[in-house]
Amino acid sequence: MTTNVIAVLNDLIEISKDGERGFMKAAEHVHHAGVKEALLEIADECTQGARQLQDFMLKMGSKPECGGSVAGALHRGWIDVKSAVGDRTDHAILADCEKGEHTAKKHFHDALEKDLPADVRTVVERLYQGVLHNHDRIRALCDQFPA
Repeated sequence: MTTNVIAVLNDLIEISKDGERGFMKAAEHVHHAGVKEALLEIADECTQGARQLQDFMLKMGSKPECGGSVAGALHRGWIDVKSAVGDRTDHAILADCEKGEHTAKKHFHDALEKDLPADVRTVVERLYQGVLHNHDRIRALCDQFPA
């Protein structure tokens, strides 16, 4: 596996870990039980995606990333600050989640634009479809809980 592919996979692991932590953090702040449940399910999907990428890298003989990105940590910190300042609506929290999923979509899309080995492309494409599904799910929840 070339360094470029390793870097791409590690980036996607970081993004997946950011999603996991971000959705868990958002679930702490929402009011509606159904929204909380959906966010925790999506967090679990992010966890599973990161594990799939990590396992794939281990099989290829590379050491995978274990954590998220600095940008993701800053985003979660900003959400904490906004939540501490006032009672945020579920819509506002979901809007922040949607921004995070938009970032994930971009990273996965960019990865698929690269020249990846077929087995790597298959894994990344499958996970990208999950990101698209999660983005649509968050968008539907935003529409269900208007501002």
